[in-house]
Amino acid sequence: MQAIQNFFSTPLGVGILNFLLALVILIIGYIVARLVASVVRRLLERVDLDNRIANALSGGKEGSSFNTEEIVARIVFWLIMLFVLVAVFQRLNLPIVAEPINALLAQVTTVYLPSIGYAALLLGVAWLLATALKFLITRGAQMLRIDERLSEHAALEEGERVLVSESLATAGFWFIFLLFLPAVLSALGISQIAEPLQGMFAQVFDYVPNVFAAAVTFIIGWFVARIVRQIVTNLLTAVGVDTVGERVGLTGERAVSKLVGTVLYTFILLFTLISALDQLAIEAISGPATLMLNTLINAIPAIFGAALVLIISYYIARLVSRLIVDLLAGIGFDSVPSRLGLNLAGGRTPSEWVGYLILLAIMLFAAISAAELLGSQFLADILATLIGFLGQVIMALIIFGIGLYLANMTRSIILSAGGNKANFSATIARAAILVLSGAMALRQLGVADDIVNMAFGIMLGALGVAAALAFGLGSTKIAGGEVERFLTGLRSDDNTP
Repeated sequence: MQAIQNFFSTPLGVGILNFLLALVILIIGYIVARLVASVVRRLLERVDLDNRIANALSGGKEGSSFNTEEIVARIVFWLIMLFVLVAVFQRLNLPIVAEPINALLAQVTTVYLPSIGYAALLLGVAWLLATALKFLITRGAQMLRIDERLSEHAALEEGERVLVSESLATAGFWFIFLLFLPAVLSALGISQIAEPLQGMFAQVFDYVPNVFAAAVTFIIGWFVARIVRQIVTNLLTAVGVDTVGERVGLTGERAVSKLVGTVLYTFILLFTLISALDQLAIEAISGPATLMLNTLINAIPAIFGAALVLIISYYIARLVSRLIVDLLAGIGFDSVPSRLGLNLAGGRTPSEWVGYLILLAIMLFAAISAAELLGSQFLADILATLIGFLGQVIMALIIFGIGLYLANMTRSIILSAGGNKANFSATIARAAILVLSGAMALRQLGVADDIVNMAFGIMLGALGVAAALAFGLGSTKIAGGEVERFLTGLRSDDNTP
């Protein structure tokens, strides 16, 4: 026994004893760490922490899970094991290994754990408040039936419904977390991020009243616009305005009552939007937007007047076109092309083409007036130029048509007179009249006079040269005989005493 005591009194014995004690401390510490980690895991499983965090982070959607219990249990286990390792290294007289771990544990226990605990406490309070706010928003929206009313007023289909209450509740939930985020970061000692966030939130909160006022203004204006549209539409329907519109083809969704109601609805919404933008007091946004809307509103009377001019002109043009078509068809205008020797193919008759041209002309004049009402003089000038050109085209067609009629009449007169070469003479006369009328039509179109005169002269010259060649080449024998007779006469005169 004394020998054993003497052995453990030696340095080797002391070392073996310390090693055994360190081993016992390690085993017991390991067991304790496992037990504590198991207890922590069981407690967290009881409170269902991982599912709560998963629901909070995923917005209540299924399919997302976090194994929080296992992570926290492992952290607790290794934290206890660090203390056990410090005790083991101290028992083994290894301060060079124990002191860094001890310093780390001191830093963790005195700095990090209080900070993390305070941050976790803040997050817990934020979670409680956010959950309570989400519950209140959801219940309040259900009691007020916000989803059903908004879906009804917005005329959304069943498959396209948007759960506004759920969106608002989720937004409120995360808004509470955003409010606590700077405090949580400050508790963790991350001031480099916390301070800019605090400044940003301060600026955002300065604009919250303005945003709220703008939202309230727009919502109230939207409801007022809907109510006014409904009242005006029902009133005009009851008065019988739609029956007048049906006579001009305005039925169904294009009924007069609905059109007037939609116009008033748009006006109210535009004024409401301007007021809402003014409430924001953000000059960079409200300034250009307000200016644009004011410009649009100031242009609405001109747009309305231009549209009214075009609509009235269209119905007047249709009426005049129908009258012209009936008048021309009654006086036999449809037979004019056949008299001119033209066979027109297609579904439209000549009188219908004239009616269409008259409708087009009236609409072009109305478009010029509408462009002037809108202040677009450039467009008005373009339309005026187009009308002038169309007038020239019509006059050119009339001139060529008269020339065609005269050419056919001249040909008929020559053929009826008979005689030798009557067919040839009739063709030449008809071609000459057509060439002359074509030249006049081209000059009416504004084609350069020099080009027309040159072309006309070239054609006449070509006809003259062709006639001369035909006469000359075809009469060589006759001309030779006449010349021989003339020379013979001259010789006989010279021989007479």
